[in-house]
Amino acid sequence: MSSLLILKTRICLKYISPLFNPSTAGFTPLNNVISKLSVSSRLSCTKGGSRHAGNNRKEDRQREFNIRERLPFPKSVFASGTAKRTAEYQKKRAEEEPDFPRKNKRVKPPDHPLTASEWKSLKMTSPNPDRFDVRMMSSMLADGTDINVAKSLLAYVAMDTGTLSYELLLRYLTLCVGSGHHSEVFDMYDIMRSRFRTLDTGASSLFIKGFSRTERWKEALTILENIKRAITPSPRNYGDTIAGAVLHGDGDTAWALYAELMEKGLIPNQETWQALFQCGLSHQGHEDGLQSILLHMRDNQIYPEETLAKDIKAWFESLPEQKWIGSWSTVDPRGVCRSCQAELESIQLSREEYSQLKDRVMGDVIQGRDVFNKTTPEELESFKNFVKRKPAFDVVIDGLNVANIGIKGNQSQTLLEVVSELERQGLVILVLGRKHMQRPSRSWDRHDMSLVQQKAHCFFTDNISEDDPFLLYATLHSGNHCNFVSRDLMRDHKACLPDGATRRLFFKWQRGHQLVLSSYTPGKRVRFQVRVTGR
Repeated sequence: MSSLLILKTRICLKYISPLFNPSTAGFTPLNNVISKLSVSSRLSCTKGGSRHAGNNRKEDRQREFNIRERLPFPKSVFASGTAKRTAEYQKKRAEEEPDFPRKNKRVKPPDHPLTASEWKSLKMTSPNPDRFDVRMMSSMLADGTDINVAKSLLAYVAMDTGTLSYELLLRYLTLCVGSGHHSEVFDMYDIMRSRFRTLDTGASSLFIKGFSRTERWKEALTILENIKRAITPSPRNYGDTIAGAVLHGDGDTAWALYAELMEKGLIPNQETWQALFQCGLSHQGHEDGLQSILLHMRDNQIYPEETLAKDIKAWFESLPEQKWIGSWSTVDPRGVCRSCQAELESIQLSREEYSQLKDRVMGDVIQGRDVFNKTTPEELESFKNFVKRKPAFDVVIDGLNVANIGIKGNQSQTLLEVVSELERQGLVILVLGRKHMQRPSRSWDRHDMSLVQQKAHCFFTDNISEDDPFLLYATLHSGNHCNFVSRDLMRDHKACLPDGATRRLFFKWQRGHQLVLSSYTPGKRVRFQVRVTGR
C-alpha cells in the first residue's frame, strides 16, 4: 500500500539567490524580477511488499538522474555485468527503427548562458515546447554542459513561470554533482532541506555522492541514516559513503559500512572494492577483510575490471616482507599462465563431480517443486522418452535464444547457419524450439526450418513452456562430452541448487560446456567464443 504526499511550498529569494552568479551567468539578477518562487514536489513512500523489489523500482526511477561511467562492452558473456549490459544493448537496438523518425528529438543545449529573451525565443522555436525546461536540462546532463548555462535556464524559468519544479531542480542537482560543483550542491542541500519535510531517494542519493567527495563527507552518513528509516539503502549509497571515508582517511568507518552492506545481503559495486583496496595501500590492519573480498569474488564468479585489478596488484606488492610481484598476463587454451607458467584450476569436471552435479540438477532443477510451472508432466515425460530413443548428443542448441541473435525477421536463417556450422564439425545436434517456429512466417521460413530438421534432431515444446530445463536435461543426460549453445546464463536455475558448493560446481561445468556466439554476420562463418579449458 502506498501513500502520496504532495508538498507545495514557497521559497524566499534568499534561498535561491546563491544558485546564481549574475557576473558570470549573464542575466538580470532574480531579485529584480520576482520576489518569491513556488516549488512543487511529489514525494512518495511505499509500505509493505518486497523490500528488494521496492529498491529495484526506486533504482529504476532514479536511473535517469545518475551519472555513471560507461564501461567497454565485455568480451566474455560470463564477465561481471554482462547480462545487464547485453539486455540494455538489445533493448536499445530493438527500439531503433530507421524507417520511422523518432519523436521528441533531443534538444541541443546552447554553449553559453542565455538571457531570458533568448531562452524564450529558443523555446518558441522548439518543435515541442511542452516541458521544454526539463528536456533542456536533461540534454545538458547528457552533454555535460557548463553549469552557468544551466543557471541561466533556471533564472529564465523562474522569471517566466514563477515556479521551479522539483523535477527540474533534481536534474540541476544531478548536473552539479556530476560536474563536481560542490558549493552549488551545498546550496541546493540547504534549500531543499529547509523547505521539504523529507527528500526522495533520488535527491538523497545525489547528496550522498556529492557530499562524500568534500570536507563535509560525514554529513553523507547522516543522509544515509535518514534513508535507512524508510528503505534499505542501495549498494551505490553505501559505496559512495565508503569512498568518502577512504578519501578522508577514516578506514575504520569505511570497513564498518562495508560490514553493514554485506550483512544486509547487498552486492557491492566494484568501485567499492576498489576504494577498500586503495585504503589497504595506505592503512594496514585490514588484510583479512581484503582477503575476504577476494574469496567472495572467487566464490561468486565475479571478475575484477581493469581498474580494480590494478589496485589489487598494487596492494599485494605493497605487503611488507611478502615480496609479491604482479604482472599482466594471458592464459593459453590449456589453462596455463603465460607469465609464471602456473596451471590454473581446470574447469573440466571429474567423473565424481559430474555424477554429483547431474544428480542435483536432475533433482532440484529438472524435477524441482516448480518445474510444472514451466511445463506439464506429459510434455516432460514425452521429452525424456524422446531423448532415450536418440543417440547421445554432442551439442544441444537453445533454438529460440540462438535465432534471436541475428536480424529481426530472419530468425530461421540465423538458426540454420549455426546448425550448419556445427554439422560441418560432424557433431550430433539437438535443437530445442517452440511449436510456433514450425509455422511458416516472415521470421520462420519453411525451407530454412526444413533444412534445420534434416541436419539436427529437433524437439518443439509448447509455446508457454520454458525450454531451459529441457536443455539442461538433454545436455547432462548425454554425458560429460556434451556442450550446449545459449546466451542464457542460467542464473535462475543455478539459484535452485541447494548450496554454494553445488552452485560453484554448476558454474564450473557451465564454463566448460556452454558455447556462446562471439559474433554473427549473416552469410559469414559462425564463430564461438574461445574457452580456456585447462588440462
